[in-house]
Amino acid sequence: MKKVELFEAALCCNTGVCGPSVDKNLMLMTAAFNTMVKNTDTFDAYRYNLNSTPDAFAQNPDILALIQQEGNAVLPILRVDNVIVKSGDYPTLAELSEFTGAYFVEQSSNACCGDNTTNCCE
Repeated sequence: MKKVELFEAALCCNTGVCGPSVDKNLMLMTAAFNTMVKNTDTFDAYRYNLNSTPDAFAQNPDILALIQQEGNAVLPILRVDNVIVKSGDYPTLAELSEFTGAYFVEQSSNACCGDNTTNCCE
């Protein structure tokens, strides 16, 4: 089982997917983490937000040291099986696939339609 942890800067909410303009990378990470959280037989997936879960930062010496050395610009930090694999930017889906061994792909905007593409999702 893979342990996947994402340590993020202070966000407006737990996922950062809120407000008038949503960052596409945050949406992708939210979707990927939702998938990993649902697959408890494959993943232990956790997202930590500096606003809502500051103890997670303080309780992880490697994360805390990296932030103290490089400042908040080092966030987000992705750690897989207790090894920091990426920092300073969200991983792409390809990188997340590489780091976790799972296959993540972005679905097209009409993915909810199935085989029916006329009057899609109205």
